[in-house]
Amino acid sequence: MKRMLITGASGFLGSRIAEFYAPEYEIYAPAHGELDITDGIRVRRMFEAQKPDIVIHCAAVSDVGRCEKEPERSWKINVGGSVSLAKAAGEIQAKCIFCSSDQVYFGSSLSGPHREEEELSPGNLYGQEKLKAEQECLSANPDCVLLRLSWMYDVKTKREGEHSDFFRTLMSQLKNGTDIKLPVFDRRGITDVGEVLQNLEKTFSIPGGVYNFGSPNREDTYTTVREVFTQAGLEISTLQKNREAFGENPRNLTMCQEKLNDFGIFFSSTVDGLVRCFGSMDKI
Repeated sequence: MKRMLITGASGFLGSRIAEFYAPEYEIYAPAHGELDITDGIRVRRMFEAQKPDIVIHCAAVSDVGRCEKEPERSWKINVGGSVSLAKAAGEIQAKCIFCSSDQVYFGSSLSGPHREEEELSPGNLYGQEKLKAEQECLSANPDCVLLRLSWMYDVKTKREGEHSDFFRTLMSQLKNGTDIKLPVFDRRGITDVGEVLQNLEKTFSIPGGVYNFGSPNREDTYTTVREVFTQAGLEISTLQKNREAFGENPRNLTMCQEKLNDFGIFFSSTVDGLVRCFGSMDKI
């Protein structure tokens, strides 16, 4: 049985990866106290002792606001820690999968779905850190696979202490009959984490590089959800347009999946994924 080392295994994605792959892999998910990823020497020693075949790097300071408030700390973790892991993985020939973010596209003026090879200048520190980490990880370990993930939701599980995700928030608002205000100046490929889990293993055998890794979607959030509700036969009268959010700086984080598709990896569109999830729930 191959060994999988997961950083950030207490977080939204890392915890689900650990649970999903436990039947097929020997999972090692060190807590922060066991592995300080910013300490390159300790990381190297840990890898030499544990000898993982696969390294899934989910740990990060992912709160955009916290990155702005604590730039030195977030840079040390998001960039320095990531590079330490990529180097150590390369030294023992373990496959390193780095969880990056669609936030690298924040601030781009392009209107279409973003491609991996675009020249980027992220508009927030978190995006800048993720982009720098991608570049440094690839330089240190050319076999490293860097996945630009989007906003995820989980239709099956809500763990204690987790904030309500996009899908569950919509479910709650529908059940309560409250108004649902959704931005018209924000476009993003909101993704079912279940598809991320199913597709993740396929990335273990693809060449090193950067890949967009989430659902395709071209529409703004309001238009997307309106289409989902229409197809799912749900009440749309409570849907309202939020023109304030991102009004001064419209956000387009949509991603082109062609590079990923070339390796036989596909995601449902945001609309299809949400329609499927609503269809799997008890009738509201």
